[in-house]
Amino acid sequence: MLEKEKLKRETENAIQWIRSYVKRAGANGIVIGNSGGKDSATVLAMASKAIGKEKVIAVAMPCFSKSSDLEDAKLVADTFGVKCLTVDLTNSYQQLEDEINLQLAQKISKEASINMKPRLRMTTLYGIAQTLGYLVIGTGNLCESMVGYTTKWGDNSSDFNPIGNFTVEEVLEIGKMLGVPKKILKKAPSDGLGELTDEEKMGITYCQIAEMIEQGDTAEQWVKQEIIKRYQNSKHKRTAVPTYTFDRQNFLKEE
Repeated sequence: MLEKEKLKRETENAIQWIRSYVKRAGANGIVIGNSGGKDSATVLAMASKAIGKEKVIAVAMPCFSKSSDLEDAKLVADTFGVKCLTVDLTNSYQQLEDEINLQLAQKISKEASINMKPRLRMTTLYGIAQTLGYLVIGTGNLCESMVGYTTKWGDNSSDFNPIGNFTVEEVLEIGKMLGVPKKILKKAPSDGLGELTDEEKMGITYCQIAEMIEQGDTAEQWVKQEIIKRYQNSKHKRTAVPTYTFDRQNFLKEE
């Protein structure tokens, strides 16, 4: 993890970066998916500090979710004085799944079901953001990105992301510095898409992933191999969409 003073400087730089990015884009404000977890809470704190709480809208989007997650989302929004909208996606999701099942004449796979939820959430955020002239801010951290613990075109999609190069431990420290409630910071990391925590689903811990990021190795060989496998298999989530190319005259080439 970054040493305390450097982390503090980089946090201040990231907050300034948010402010500058919004200004350069000519946006009216920021929309953030408010899950009630540490990542979104920390980004919400950074955003409200960067451009002012009145220009930040937090959106809670329950979808067969725990009621405690919605309570935590409201706690975070109230803590930083940010407006919080609640868009319940439960019925929308169920109708979509039912229609797909009907057309396929079979039930969609478990993985497809899991990933549809964050994609509906991102659709919701962009619907709000485009209507208001806002930007969607990302909340994914470096550890998640490294092992692909994200949904393509779902929670890994945003206009910009201030914590994408911070590990989980660093995000927790930033949250602590910015006044995120202890209850939120102490919650077991979870995507809110089931009963299991992130680490239970992956079979590895965020601390082990951070160790690989910072040292290029871990204490246990099987952990190293698992992280490398996940990193390689999720490369497509960190790169642009592959496009077939060929030589042609193009007057619109970027400088």
